[in-house]
Amino acid sequence: MPPGTGDVQLSVSQNIPIAGAVIVSTPQDVALLDAHKGAEMFRKVHVPVLGLVQNMSVFQCPKCKHETHIFGSDGVRELAKTLGLDILGDVPLHINIRETCDSGQPVVISQPQSDAAKAYLKIAMEIVRRLPRPPA
Repeated sequence: MPPGTGDVQLSVSQNIPIAGAVIVSTPQDVALLDAHKGAEMFRKVHVPVLGLVQNMSVFQCPKCKHETHIFGSDGVRELAKTLGLDILGDVPLHINIRETCDSGQPVVISQPQSDAAKAYLKIAMEIVRRLPRPPA
């Protein structure tokens, strides 16, 4: 869902059974405020927060490979510590992610061996590992 703790988020969490929530945020301060509010809202409505994902965590220049933390480096990690939650993974800011999604072939399908795809797959595995087992 989009950021925030508005009517849509509250209605969904109160009217649809949810096994868990994943909070995704960039590491910049303004985004972290929304992420913190979102995590607290889910806790108040008794939806387990499975963890946090740091989106756009680092940009690597495609030519020289220099890494730059455009949005900050560890904001989501610090928020996770504050909330007592785990980091599920980091998604880099990479042009291949945008290009493959725009073409309808997400990076996990079109470039499954890429670092970007591996980041998404790691996060997916962490989410599945934390989900409650369905009743037998």
